Amino acid sequence: MRGENMAFSEEIKKLRQRLFMSQTAFAQELGVSYTTVNRWEMGRAKPTYKTMKLIDDYCKEKGIEFDIHKSLTQEK
Repeated sequence: MRGENMAFSEEIKKLRQRLFMSQTAFAQELGVSYTTVNRWEMGRAKPTYKTMKLIDDYCKEKGIEFDIHKSLTQEK
C-alpha cells in the first residue's frame, strides 16, 4: 500500500509547500488533524473523496492548480 500512495503523497507535500503552510496549518484549513496530513505525506493514507474535493476547492480559491484526477491516476 505504501508504494501505491507514493506519487500522491509527494503531490500533497508539494502542494502544501507551494502554499507555504506547515502540516498543522494545512490540516486546520481542511478541517483534519495534523496526523492525517502527516499520514498522507508519508504515503500511509489517502484523503477521502470529500476531503479531496475540499483540497481542490481550497486550491481554486488560492489560485493554485491541483488536478485531483491526475493525482489519483498517477498511482495506477
